[in-house]
Amino acid sequence: MKIAIIGGGAAGMMAAAAVHETNPEAEVVLIEKNASLGQKVIISGGGRCNVTTGFADLRLILDRYPRGSKFLTSAMYAFPPDQVYAWMEAHGVPLKTEEDLRVFPQSDNGKDIVGIFERLFSEAGTQLLLRHDVQKIEKTAAGFAIHFKNHDSITANKVILTTGGQAYRHTGSTGDGYTFAESLGHHITALAPSLNSFITKETWPKELAGVSLAKVTLRAQSALVVQKEKFTGPILFTHRGLTGPAVFALSSLIAFEEYNPEHPLTLHIDLQPFVNQALFEAEVKAELVANPKKMFKNTLSSWMPKSLAATLCTLLQINAERNNNEIAKKDIQKTIETIKNLPLTLIGRGAGDEFVTAGGVELKEVDPRTLESKLVPGVYFAGEILNIDGFTGGYNLQCAWATGRLAGLCAAKH
Repeated sequence: MKIAIIGGGAAGMMAAAAVHETNPEAEVVLIEKNASLGQKVIISGGGRCNVTTGFADLRLILDRYPRGSKFLTSAMYAFPPDQVYAWMEAHGVPLKTEEDLRVFPQSDNGKDIVGIFERLFSEAGTQLLLRHDVQKIEKTAAGFAIHFKNHDSITANKVILTTGGQAYRHTGSTGDGYTFAESLGHHITALAPSLNSFITKETWPKELAGVSLAKVTLRAQSALVVQKEKFTGPILFTHRGLTGPAVFALSSLIAFEEYNPEHPLTLHIDLQPFVNQALFEAEVKAELVANPKKMFKNTLSSWMPKSLAATLCTLLQINAERNNNEIAKKDIQKTIETIKNLPLTLIGRGAGDEFVTAGGVELKEVDPRTLESKLVPGVYFAGEILNIDGFTGGYNLQCAWATGRLAGLCAAKH
């Protein structure tokens, strides 16, 4: 049996490894348009490769996928994060779990993860077709014919499509797989970028570039986004707007929302998300009364970085150098309301740590227990080509490992 895997990223490499593990007699051809495997894996997590998540509760983990969580259940239970961790270490790469529960190689080098597969393929005799740009896949009586741009065609009994999405196009993720899937009769859902930073119309975030806030709640407001589309977590101010885990998560939830200079989107930030406004107001006023001679900006710094407190006063046209007993009641009220509901105007998307594609192959057309096409027997899908995407923090690579392994195991067995 000959199995062709198109796409040498995380899902493709894991699929090939799974085929060898399940059916050593199977002939595996791994096809990659780049000159080397795993380019997106290597640059993920800033080059450190956020391999998976340290969370253990699979129900909690599946909640981190805005699209495709139910479909992903079988693959995730078959190869959960702790098994991915053990698999990587068993193949010679020690891992570490950081405080935020992101998992990295101890070396902080994504090349070590790709190195696992390169060694496996060398030992197993995997046929690697690098620099092979697939142009077309045809269903034939014997299986499938795979046609290349500048090489002779090959045939295979089965095909696993692991071509990724269309984010990070310089790594080869150019959306080719969607065309292949459509040519085989599959439908592709709407596509959009996800896990991006926010570019704001306001310029004041530039003054705070590098300042981080550990826990805020972000909420988007538009015709398409409902109240529940919010997220609490860390953010970081940048020269162009906002970034950080909470920003990436919210960007995933609103991936299909249009926002640009012509169609801006309003974002609200609750700088004190764990206390309601009435209690927070009482807390602030008590502090002002207790310290009448303390400068107002220094009082505000009890709840936020000093630089943000100063910027907030500037935005509200309040003299931050004045003492607490010199601040007008209306200005105090205005400050409290702004801290609980600081507005920003989103006019664009910037790059993120992962930057994945939301949308992909219609999941109703794929069997979640095997990842085989319901329309074309012998075709399997894994990774970002599917309409599955997760938050930042190792969830997208975890999806790639889990679906790649399941697709490889099932393709090799049948």
